[in-house]
Amino acid sequence: MAFMRYRALPQGELTVEEFRAWLAQFDADRDGRISREELQHALRSLNVWFAWWKARDGVRAADANRDGGVQGDDEVARLFAFAQRQLHVKITQQLGYY
Repeated sequence: MAFMRYRALPQGELTVEEFRAWLAQFDADRDGRISREELQHALRSLNVWFAWWKARDGVRAADANRDGGVQGDDEVARLFAFAQRQLHVKITQQLGYY
């Protein structure tokens, strides 16, 4: 088993693109979709308590079409909102983004 090193989530306020780039490194199968397991892995990298539970809630909040993952701009925007609300991640709102 190979061990991967992931970039840490930058401290302070993040842009949407920084958050998206950080999250993309956990897309294990590179299908452009973040599953509950991939989100759980991302949360564990931040030492978040109850990562499984929060990943489940995050996918539930973001997954508009109920396919079990987060993909597309609308669902990613919902995941951003969840991260701000429940995980206290500070994401700046820039023109042209959510």
